[in-house]
Amino acid sequence: MTRIRSVVIDDEALVREALALLLGAEPDIEVVGTTGDGAAAVGLARETEADVVVMDVRMPGVDGVEATRLLAADELDGRTVRVLVLTSFHDDEVVRAALHAGASGFLLKRAAPRHLPDAVRAVAAGNAWLDPVVARKLLDDFAAPLRDVPSPGALARLTPREREVLVLLAHGMRTDDVVAHLVVAEATVKTHVSRVLLKLGLHDRAQAVAFAYRCGLVGPDDPLPRPSHVSGPP
Repeated sequence: MTRIRSVVIDDEALVREALALLLGAEPDIEVVGTTGDGAAAVGLARETEADVVVMDVRMPGVDGVEATRLLAADELDGRTVRVLVLTSFHDDEVVRAALHAGASGFLLKRAAPRHLPDAVRAVAAGNAWLDPVVARKLLDDFAAPLRDVPSPGALARLTPREREVLVLLAHGMRTDDVVAHLVVAEATVKTHVSRVLLKLGLHDRAQAVAFAYRCGLVGPDDPLPRPSHVSGPP
């Protein structure tokens, strides 16, 4: 049997050792190292040839999010080391930051102990693992822009250039991408984006993208449009 080599990182010694004992009791999981120092995570993962790092979020100095980012950026001799973030806190910003940093899973410490080995197995296999509480919140956040967009008739409030900028946003472009595509100043693009949000009564770009798809302004298979020569307000 090939065992999953795991490292446990938590700044509380009792928690760290309890997690190591829990995982070590599994026949297919081997705990090859523990530490309470986020800064040592990359080195320890490399030295032990770990497959999965169980990472606490809140640690002094280098926290779990930054340690995850360092692990994700490190080649580790061509091996893929996956990170399962484990924390006592359900903080939306921390969840997003950890996932964006490259974490493969997120588990709350209040979860039933049986879930930890299952989560380690899942991320070791290349799958994602999200605590049900975290998954529900992420789904709610994703659905919110779809619920709150205005009716398609609001599109008539936009100038041709503003509509063009909205289409580019819906294609996933960032501000600098739109600047390069339209060959205009960054300030001009930001002004157009602000006016789009204001005229449509939207809170952010996510809602603007949802609106663009709902009203049929852009579809999932539409090609990126060529830049127009429409002149508009700066």
